[in-house]
Amino acid sequence: MNLRVIKKDIEYFIGEFIDDCSLFVALNPNQDTDAIAKIIDEAVDLYNNLKDKVNHPEGNTKAFYTAVRKEMFEGIDALCEKLSAAISK
Repeated sequence: MNLRVIKKDIEYFIGEFIDDCSLFVALNPNQDTDAIAKIIDEAVDLYNNLKDKVNHPEGNTKAFYTAVRKEMFEGIDALCEKLSAAISK
């Protein structure tokens, strides 16, 4: 795995999630936008946390970057579940 590719993946996947949240808010102004704003804040926190980790690798870099990638996808899955719950209300 390449550091540049991991950084691009973090930006792409979390950016797409934030775009989806923003699109929902734009198309549904009557819905609870505060809950969506909190989810977006959590996505930004995940982004910052992952970028900090990637910039300061520990130990075996290949295993470390694999763990960061796994953490990214697990975090995005959790955020998608929260978004689905907020939308279904």
